[in-house]
Amino acid sequence: LHMGKTMKEDLTVVAKYINKLYPPEFNVFSIYAELYHNYFASQAKKNAESHLEDKDIYLLLSWVHNFYPKDMRKDHALAMELDKVKLGSLLPSSLSKELENKYLDSEEVTVKNSLSRCLDKEIQRWKEDKEPEKLNGHFQSELLGIFVIQSIYSSQKRAEDISKAVGEELSHRLLKELPAFLRSYRDAFEDFKEKSKKHRYYKPILIANINNCWNFR
Repeated sequence: LHMGKTMKEDLTVVAKYINKLYPPEFNVFSIYAELYHNYFASQAKKNAESHLEDKDIYLLLSWVHNFYPKDMRKDHALAMELDKVKLGSLLPSSLSKELENKYLDSEEVTVKNSLSRCLDKEIQRWKEDKEPEKLNGHFQSELLGIFVIQSIYSSQKRAEDISKAVGEELSHRLLKELPAFLRSYRDAFEDFKEKSKKHRYYKPILIANINNCWNFR
């Protein structure tokens, strides 16, 4: 953030004031921009090659795909001058792709584990001597129906915020996870139907789970 802010502010000063003090053939703005970019890129590469937590990978990818090319380089005071320089990306494409794969693998596992924990909690609730919650007057599992959908949606949204391509790749992966989750859900529900007919709230729990189907569709 400090490097980005410094680069943006300094290049704005160069574009507005310093550039016009030199003859055009000196390419003063280009020299400044290339030096700043090269330093920024070297730091990004150094970070990318070190051990990064998942949140750091996400942040670095956000800089590579979003903050740097859009927020900084498309700034109204800089865009025209920067378009002439052709600085390229903050990271080599191979390294950027490697980070993207790490992020996608991690996010896929996170969502998968989150759905699994959610189902475990729901199964536990079926065993309790408790009536299911009502949503708009109907028995429904807010935990299962809403939490699962929100988990998948928010994960897709975060990936899309990095880039469209990353978002599409994660969506493709999660489209495999959702059916696997739904199969586990169905099997657990069938097991409950068979073995828990004497449960005090057997019928309301059945209704709640049937009502969940609409949300999942």
